Amino acid sequence: MMVSCTRRVMQDTCEKKHLLTLVTDLPSVTQDRAIALHELGMYRVADLIKHLPMRYETHHGGMTIEAAEALLGDQDAIPELVTIESTVIKVNPGWRRGKKSKVEAAVEDETGRMHINWFNQPWVARSLHPDMRIRLHGSLSIRKGLLQMNNPRWEEIKEDEPTLTIDSELRPVYPASERISSSVIATIIAEVLEGALPEIDDHLSQAMLDTLSMPTLSSAYAMCHKPEANDAVKEGRRRIAYDELLLLQLGVMMKRHHRLDTMRAPKLLWNDEIKQRIEARIPFTLTKSQQAVIEEIAGDITTTMPMNRLLQGDVGSGKTVVALHAMLMAVTCGSQAAMMAPTELLAEQHYKTITTLLDNSQVTTALLTSSLSPKERTEHIQKISDGTIDIIVGTHALLTDDVIFSNIAVAITDEQHRFGVQQRALLRNKSDDLHAIPHTLVMTATPIPRTLSLTVFGDLDVSTIKGMPPGRTPITTRLVQPEQADKVYMYMRELLDKGQQGYVVVPLVEETDSGLKSVTAHAASLRDGYLSGKSIGVVHGRMKSDEREETMQQFRSGKIDVLVATTVIEVGVDIANATMMIIEHADRFGLAQLHQLRGRVGRGLLPGVCALIASPTTDDAQHRLEAIVETTDGFQIAERDLEIRGPGELFGAKQSGIAPFKIARLPRDFDLLRLARRNAVEWIQRDPTLHNSPLLRARLMHIHGEALGLGDVA
Repeated sequence: MMVSCTRRVMQDTCEKKHLLTLVTDLPSVTQDRAIALHELGMYRVADLIKHLPMRYETHHGGMTIEAAEALLGDQDAIPELVTIESTVIKVNPGWRRGKKSKVEAAVEDETGRMHINWFNQPWVARSLHPDMRIRLHGSLSIRKGLLQMNNPRWEEIKEDEPTLTIDSELRPVYPASERISSSVIATIIAEVLEGALPEIDDHLSQAMLDTLSMPTLSSAYAMCHKPEANDAVKEGRRRIAYDELLLLQLGVMMKRHHRLDTMRAPKLLWNDEIKQRIEARIPFTLTKSQQAVIEEIAGDITTTMPMNRLLQGDVGSGKTVVALHAMLMAVTCGSQAAMMAPTELLAEQHYKTITTLLDNSQVTTALLTSSLSPKERTEHIQKISDGTIDIIVGTHALLTDDVIFSNIAVAITDEQHRFGVQQRALLRNKSDDLHAIPHTLVMTATPIPRTLSLTVFGDLDVSTIKGMPPGRTPITTRLVQPEQADKVYMYMRELLDKGQQGYVVVPLVEETDSGLKSVTAHAASLRDGYLSGKSIGVVHGRMKSDEREETMQQFRSGKIDVLVATTVIEVGVDIANATMMIIEHADRFGLAQLHQLRGRVGRGLLPGVCALIASPTTDDAQHRLEAIVETTDGFQIAERDLEIRGPGELFGAKQSGIAPFKIARLPRDFDLLRLARRNAVEWIQRDPTLHNSPLLRARLMHIHGEALGLGDVA
C-alpha cells in the first residue's frame, strides 16, 4: 500500500511539469526579476498562479496622447484608466509646504504633449529625468485647456521590455515591489497561465462544488487572473477564499475531535465545601459574571474530557482570581496547576497576587523564570517533578524539556496569542501515558472579536467576564499634540502633589537617531524639568529580574512617584494609587497595546487619566488614536483593531505559524467562514483524519500541520 501511494505521489509530481517549473527557468525571467520574485515569495510557477491581483482597472491600453484627448472629448475627466507610453521632457519639484508637496512633469509622444502632477510624493522628482521612457497609468482630465494626469502610477520602460498588450478591459494589478512592477508580473503570469491551469487538481468533489455553487479551483484561478467581467472576479475569489477558510477550519476541527475522542484529563471535584473554602481566601465579593464563569470552568474540569476554554475579560475585570479557583480545585484533589505568562513582570505579578491570596495556607507555590540562578532552577524543577510544589507560575521557562510535572491537572496560559498555538500543549506529566493532558484555560485581556472567534480559536469554548469589579472608576483619555506636552506634565505634577502616582510610557529603552524618546534619557529629562523634586524610577525589559522587582516594590509602597517604562508594564501591573498615565509617541503603539497600557490606571477608587501625546502621520495611526479616545470598551476596541490591522497581525499569526489569509478578509467574509465551519464539522465527523480525502489532507498538513500541531493527531 505504501509503495503504491508513493508511486502515485511521484507520478502526480512528475505530471505537474508546469506548476513545478522554477521561475528562474522561464524565458522572460532575468536574474534581477528572479531575485525580485523570490523576495515576493515566488519560486515556482505554482507560486505565480497563487499570486492573485489586488485589484482590477477598467482600462484603455496602448493609447497615444492624441487618442486620449479624443477619448476625453468635451468631458472634464473620465473615471476609466488609460495607459500611455511617453518620454519625459522636464521635471519640476514644484512646491512644498509643510508635509504637502507637488511634483510637476511634462511628457510627450509622437502625437502630442501632456502635463503630469504628483501630490505628496516628493521622491518622484528624484526618480525621473528628461529623456526617460515611462509608462503612465491613470485617469485623464483637462485643466486650463491642457490634458493632464494627477498622481498616476508610472514605471520606466526598459530597452528590452516588450510593449504591453491588454486583451481585456479589466486589467489585473498585482502586488509588486520597487524591484519588479505589476505589469511585468502580469506579463510573466500570462505566459505560464495556459499551461499551468489544467494541472491544478481540485480537492473538492464536483458534487460538493455543485452544492456550494462554486467553480473548480482551476476555473477560479482563471477567473482571477484573466477575468471577463467583475462578476467572474468575485466568483473566483470567493472559491479561493472559501478554501483558505475551510482548510483552517478542518485543522481546528480535526484537533478538537482528537482531543475529545482520544485524550483525557484528571477528573476534579467541585462541591459547596470546596467552593466555600476557596471563597474564604478571597478578600472581596466576586461579581455575578465571575461566579458564572467559575461554574462554567468547574463544569468542564469535573469530567475526564480535557477542558480547552478561553477566558476573556477586559483589562482589570478579575480574570486571575477566576483562574485561581481552577488551580485550587486541582490542588484540593492532590494535583498540580501551572500558570504561564508571556513576560517576567506579568509572571511576577501573578505570583504575587496568588501568594498574597494564599498567605498562611498549606498550598505551596513557586516562580520559575529565566532569571533564576542555576541552583534555584534545579531545586524548583526537582520539586515540580516530585510533586512538592502545588502551583507553579512562570514564563516560557516552564516549556523547557527538563520541566516535568508529577501530576499536573490544570494549565493556564495568560495572553496565549503571544506564545503560539501549540505551546500550551507542551506541559506534560512524567507519566508515559501519551493520551493524558491537563485541563487548559487560556486567558486574554484582548477580547476576541466575534468574527475571529471561529478561526484559530475555534477549538476553544469561550467564557466572558462582563463588566468590572465594583469600585473601579472610568478612565478619561485625551489626545494631545506634542507642543501641548508641558500642560500634560504640569497636570501630572498637580496629581503627584496630592499624593497620587503615575506612569510615563515611551517606545525605546535607549536613545537612537529616530527622534523617539527612551526610558533613561526621558527619565533624566523629567527629573531636571517638569517633575523636578519628584522620585522617578525606570522599568524596562532589559533589567535584571531582582532589580526590576525592587523598583516595582518601591513604586507599590509609594517611595517612587512616577514610573518611566516601556511596554513591559502593559499587563499585570496593579497599583491602586497610580491615577495618571502619559504615553509618548502614542501613534507608535498598537490599539490593543494602548488599551492594555491605559488599563494600568484607574484601578482604585480615584479616577484614572490617560494622555496620549502624538502627532499621527498615517491614516492607520489616526484611526487607532481616535478609537482609543472614543471608547474604553475592550470588545469595541478589539473589533476596531480587527478592521484596522486585519486578523493576521491582531492575533499573532506570525508568532503562531498560522498561515495568514491571502484572499479571505474578516469581517467581510464572516458568512463564508461560518459556511466553511459547518462543512468542516460535518467532514471531520465523517472522516476524522481525512483518510478518505488524501489531496485535501496533504494540503491541510502542508499549510497548517505544524502550526496546529496536527502531527500527533494524524
